Amino acid sequence: MIVLGNSESWPGIGTAAEHLQNGAHGLDALVPGLSLVEAETKVRSVGYGGWPNLLGDMEFDASVMDGTTRDYGAVAGVPMTLEVTRLAKAVLDNLPHTMLVGEGARRYADELGLAKDPFLLEHSKKVWWRKLEAVMTLEQKAAFPNTDLAPLTKAITDPEKVRDTTVFLCKDSHNNICTATSTSGWAWKYPGRVGDSPIPGAGFYADSRYGAAACTHTGEMTMRCGTARTVVLALRLGISLDDALRLAITELQELESGYIGGVVIHALDAMGKHRVVNVGCDEEIVYWVWTAEQGTPEKRRAVLAEDLLSGKVEALS
Repeated sequence: MIVLGNSESWPGIGTAAEHLQNGAHGLDALVPGLSLVEAETKVRSVGYGGWPNLLGDMEFDASVMDGTTRDYGAVAGVPMTLEVTRLAKAVLDNLPHTMLVGEGARRYADELGLAKDPFLLEHSKKVWWRKLEAVMTLEQKAAFPNTDLAPLTKAITDPEKVRDTTVFLCKDSHNNICTATSTSGWAWKYPGRVGDSPIPGAGFYADSRYGAAACTHTGEMTMRCGTARTVVLALRLGISLDDALRLAITELQELESGYIGGVVIHALDAMGKHRVVNVGCDEEIVYWVWTAEQGTPEKRRAVLAEDLLSGKVEALS
């Protein structure tokens, strides 16, 4: 058994591991873990601690995928909903659809009895307005919010450069491989922007026969390349995990137009071997991993894409 999570998965990875140890199905382990991340104010890219869009409103995206059935559920652009991963799981479990967005997703949350969570942390509200105010003219400030927002999109990156997502991948005691994701998306994004987190094949993909992958940071790139699906498809074709990642990295690095930024790929194969790769992020990238053998979650450093491409990284055993 294994649980793999990104740098901000720390509030919930222990809970996910505990559920796996008790024999839970992968998704029934990951969703409670992610709910704890969503509720943690110190995590600034998801849930309660996330940053708003240009209008100061929170919009949340989430997904879950069962790699054994390849069923998935997702929600996007959901207002006033903290537990979006739980909502995505309910879409998978109860509806004939795979994705709900916006007010429709919030309506379903009402039917499930999920609380409305309109709150924006006071600190976040002050930073949101200070950042936005700095890029507006006097005329724009006087008219706000009834002003064109597109010229303000240069404010979409907040002081902490948050474009992250919380991702969990696991292999449970029954060899089910699953993924779950949750995010508040880019800070200062244009209202309605949806990233890769709820898009299968881009921000996540799982197939219990071969493995899984999930991505964080610049979703605009992974959607263009189908990064998560690239990794899993390569595994299906008999390529090793490291070579599958090399293929995905090369595809990302071939992009020259559009918004170009960093990407982090989290991946594991059917044997439970894992790798996390930093593709172009300036900062050091860390992640969390738990296995039944090691007993407690450990924080580790991601490998650099250039080191993996050049063969400087020790091969997985």
